[in-house]
Formats: sequence, structure tokens, C-alpha cells
Amino acid sequence: MTDTMTTAEFNEAGFDAFLASRQEPEWMVTERRQAWSQFSEMQWPGRRDEEWMRTDIRLFKLQQYHLTLDAMDALPSGVTPLLDSDITLGGHIHTVDGNCVSSEISDQLTQQGVVFGSLDDLTAEHSERFQSMLLKSAYNLQADRFAALHSAFWSGGQFLYVPRGVHVTEPLHVLSALSDGAADLGHTLVVLEDGASATLLAETASEQEDAGGLHCGGVELIVGDGASLRYVNLQNWGSKVWHFAQQKAVLGRDANLQWTSAAIGSRLAKVNQHVTLAGEGANSQVNGVLFTQGNQHLSYHTLQHHQAAHCYSDFLYKSALQDKSHTVWRGMIRVDEDAQRTDGYQRNDNLLLSNQARADSIPGLEIEADDVRCTHGSTSGMVDEELIYYAMCRGFTRKEAVRLIVTGFFQQIFDRITIDSVRDALGLAIARRVRDYE
Repeated sequence: MTDTMTTAEFNEAGFDAFLASRQEPEWMVTERRQAWSQFSEMQWPGRRDEEWMRTDIRLFKLQQYHLTLDAMDALPSGVTPLLDSDITLGGHIHTVDGNCVSSEISDQLTQQGVVFGSLDDLTAEHSERFQSMLLKSAYNLQADRFAALHSAFWSGGQFLYVPRGVHVTEPLHVLSALSDGAADLGHTLVVLEDGASATLLAETASEQEDAGGLHCGGVELIVGDGASLRYVNLQNWGSKVWHFAQQKAVLGRDANLQWTSAAIGSRLAKVNQHVTLAGEGANSQVNGVLFTQGNQHLSYHTLQHHQAAHCYSDFLYKSALQDKSHTVWRGMIRVDEDAQRTDGYQRNDNLLLSNQARADSIPGLEIEADDVRCTHGSTSGMVDEELIYYAMCRGFTRKEAVRLIVTGFFQQIFDRITIDSVRDALGLAIARRVRDYE
């Protein structure tokens, strides 16, 4: 970032400067002011809050970070996308510090009515649609102070809209980059109308592996009746980044969602990932890959909310931990009274690569219907020394043996990813982080 960049702090003056730098409809400004007022009245969540009792944010200081109000010309030289290799894309969006630096969509998709671009750039053109959907059905600004902060300051971000019956066959790609010490409050809004389909690949990155910063984001996935969405998200922030996010998908009747989430970066992450099966016959598959090292702390709270009958949800999270890292997964399958013939499953497996690593798994069920099939499970264990010995006897070094075991541990999730290059990129990113062990 150059010295001429205009920045804003997270205070009253900074909020006014942020609003003045934007050209937004009055309803959006009003909603931002309401969110800022709510933020100002709230306290940061603490260890006495049940959802935060295993996640300590006392060292987090918001005043250490700033908003960048000017857009860069291009991605920083140290940022390299991982998920778009060897893929023919239908479009891409690149952002830096919450500002769009590059956006492109194929002419063919534009002619079909597909919209894919920066939320900031599309605000005026799609104001009416945003007013009814943005931060509405798939986002809860009452969740905590971070949600209110995001609602007040979201910027950049992406909007994908696919009209009724349109099938986007080529994946779309999003890369969000973060400069050291900056803040990113990007928001993703995906709307697939009835019978539409699309694949969105989203990833994050920092300028340097040890960079700091703040990400306070939101994701809304709205999948219409009979629509199908594949969404892949790779969180690869620098090792000193604080990462907070509210992510939610709402599925219509006979809708399909495959959501793959991989997290290997950040200093501390607290993510709420919810899927609401609102239409009868909806189907969701959520896959999670977590790999932690050093003193990383990743906390994921997930919800499979069955509101309608005859829905199916399949949830699988796998975590591998080394050094003194810590993961928290708290998952819930909630079945409403009208959601008869629900079939819900959740599982969390943890592989400990160090005696000092810790994995907390807390599965749960809340069932109000009487004709359902809901199951959950969780496992945690150390790397099997016999497997390491067996591999070393065949010429592998210890590091190579552990890397092989870790790859095999995640293979069940990798097999669910139908894009070969994405599967290979995730596997390689994890394998590179495996340390030598005595």
C-alpha cells in the first residue's frame, strides 16, 4: 500500500468518511447507520458467552486496523491464486483490502442474463434486488458485535446472480487479498433462481505468509427451487490475521448445495456456517478441511437447519492439527416440527500430529419432528506410529510418511471434490505445511 492511500479508522469519524467515499442509495445508507448504532451499543463477545467460551479474543484490538478507501491497480506481487489453475473460467473477481481491482465475465454469460461482479459496482444497477436480499434472509446482524461491524462497513465483495433455468458450466473465481495491517469486510451474495446452476470458487490470501490484518466477512447463498450450487471456499489468510465470518445458505424446494470449506490460514478464526433447508426435498452436502499449526485457533460453529420435510443433509469436517494449535467444532442438526422424514448426518474427525495440539468436538441434535433419521459422530486420535514405521520401512522419510498419512486422512473429502485442479491445489497446500517430527 502506498503513502497516498486514503484510510479510515473504525470510529465515528472513520464511519462518516467511509460513507462519504461511496455513492449509495438512501436505504443502504440508512441500514448502515442502523448497524453502526447497534455496533456502538454492543460489547465484544466474551468467555462467558456459551458460543465463545472456547475462543479467547481478549488480545484483539480493532483500533490496530484500518479500512482502505482507495482501490489498488492490481493484486500485490506476493499474492498467487491457488484454485484457478488449469481451469477455463467463466469470470473472475479480484479484490484487495475490500476494494475491487479486477472483474471479468464472459460475453456468453452476460447474454444469458448472468450477473457477476463487485457489489460496490453493481449497487446502483441492482438496488431493488439488493434491498430485498442483501443482509436479509441469509445474514443475522443481531448475531454479535462482529456481525454489526460487518453490516455497517461491508465493502467490495461479490454478487453472483443466475437467472431461472440458466446453467453456468464454467466455474467462476473470486480472490480476496489483504495487505498487512489492513481490514477486509467483503461480502458475498449468491442468488440462483429456480432451476439454475453454477460453480463458484472463492479464496483468500495475504501478501506475506506471516502478515497480519482483520477480516470480518459475510456470505449469503440463496439457492432457488430445483437450483444447484457448488461453492468452494479456501481460507488462506496470513498467520497473524483475525478472521470472523457469518456464512449462511438458504435452499429452496429440491435445491442442491455442495459447500466445501478449507481453512489453513489466520491467527484466530471464528466462523458461523449455517445451512437452512427451507424447501421440501432440499439436499445439502457440507465438507470441511482444517489444517492448523503453530498457535492457530480455528473455531467453526455449524448448523444444519431442517425446516421442511423430506430433506437430506450430509456434513463431514476433518481437522489435522500440529504444534500447539487448537480447533473447535460445534455442530448442530436442528429439525423443526414440520420437517418430517428428515435425513441428517454430521461427522467430525480430528488427527492430532502433536501431543500439545487440542481438538474440541461438540456435536448436537435438536429434533422436534417424530419421523426422522439423524445421526452424528466424532473421533480424535494421534498419528499411528505403526503406519509411520510401515512407510519408513519402504523408503519414506518420517516427514514424507506423515504427509502421506495426512493426505489419506483428508482423502474422503478430496474424493467429493469433482474439479481435479481444486482437489490437487488443496492437497498440495496442506502437504506443504506438514512439519518434520521426531
